[in-house]
Parts: sequence; C-alpha cells; structure tokens
Amino acid sequence: MSSDERCVITERRGRVGLAILNRPAKLNALNSQLVSELEAVVRAYDADDDVGAIVITGTGERAFSAGGDMNEQRAQLDGVIQGPRKSSSVVARDCKKPTLAAIRGYCFGGGALLAVNCDIRIAATDARFKFHGATYGQAPGGAVLPRIVGEAKAKELLFTGDEVNAAEALRIGLVNQVVPAEEVLETTVAMASRIAANSPGAVAIIKRAVDLAQSIDEAQVYEDKSNRELRASADSAGRFRQAAERVVGPPRGDS
Repeated sequence: MSSDERCVITERRGRVGLAILNRPAKLNALNSQLVSELEAVVRAYDADDDVGAIVITGTGERAFSAGGDMNEQRAQLDGVIQGPRKSSSVVARDCKKPTLAAIRGYCFGGGALLAVNCDIRIAATDARFKFHGATYGQAPGGAVLPRIVGEAKAKELLFTGDEVNAAEALRIGLVNQVVPAEEVLETTVAMASRIAANSPGAVAIIKRAVDLAQSIDEAQVYEDKSNRELRASADSAGRFRQAAERVVGPPRGDS
C-alpha cells in the first residue's frame, strides 16, 4: 500500500515515532480505516523499545482532524455499515508511552477528543478547537476535559460547542504551547525527543502516577455507556442527520 493510500503515515525521528493522519482532502476526518491504522501504529510504537515518545499530527496545513467522517457515520446510522464505531481517543488514552499532539488548523469533534487524550498538546497559531458533540445529540469529552481546563470551563465548551482559537486555548490550559504554524511539528518533535532521552521506566511511572491522580476510568465508562444509549435515540439521530446535511449534503440518491 502506497503512502497515498494509507490513512496513517509513519516516520521515525530518532527515538520519536510519528503517526501522521493522512486524509488531507477530507481534513483528516476520522473514518474506521484511519482509526484502525492509528491503533496499529500506536500499538507498534508502544511495544518498540527504540521508541520513547509518540507524536500524532495531521497531513497538510488545514487540519489536525476536523472530526469524525460524517458520511461513514451516517451510513452506520442507516445500517449500511455494521458494527460499532472505533474511538481514536481510546487509542491515545491506552498508550503507555508519552503521546504528544502537534496541531494545525481544525481540531474539531473527534479530532479534539483525540488531542485531549494525548499527554501534551502543541498548537500552531492557526489551530482552532471545538467540542460540538451536544450539537449532534452526543455527549463526549466530559470524562477528560475538566481535568485539563477545569470543571466550569469544560462545561462551557461542552455545553455550547463554541470554537476556541489558539490564543484562548493556551490561556485556559487546553494546549501546552502555541508556536508559529511552520514550527509546530519541529517544536513537538523536539519536546518528544527530550522526553525520549529520559529514563523510559521513570517516564512510564510518572505518566501512570499522574493518570492515577486524575483517574478518568469510571467517568469514561459512564460516558461511553451513555453515548451508546444516546446514539439509539431519535433525538440524536435527527440532530446528526441535520448536521450531516449541512456539512456534506444529502445522501447520494436523494433528490
């Protein structure tokens, strides 16, 4: 499979493994193939003793990821595609090694959830964030976001679905740094290299200790269960269909 056909491209920079979301024409939207490939790449890096840190980024200048692939999600809603949707957030959250997100452009919906489930986020000045699940009748993000930006700000972002620019993201602690767009990947790789140069055992213990201090397991179980129930509701289906038609138009074959 050529790099043009792969939804996730890999690259090694010393002890740093890169996972590059590769659907630029679709703003790196998260479809099942991309999430499956991302899972395989991250698991391989996680098992590789020569990799000390992992950087996730997007191809192109327009987007880290604009979110879930709405055409695929609509096909799943209509029963054309069977099986549950995979979550890219789980891929990042379950990784034992440090994960860093290098973010340009759109970081919306599922893309934003992937980013906040990474350990560290470096944003370009053109980065834009949005957690708009409630608009679609879904409720993701509540298990993780309060631990990053605080309870009140998390509720504001999740309740409203408002867009957040890079400067505001830095102010509220959503990202660790904001740098010029042309420097975001190199800045992130440089930080990942510094992390990877440290004791792997010590870094793994620090990551686990921090995660235990801010455990999200119980909240995430509740959130996942509730979202499965929401997706089966008429309200959620109706809201998603309306949103999908605004974004991608009516399904093929419709008049």
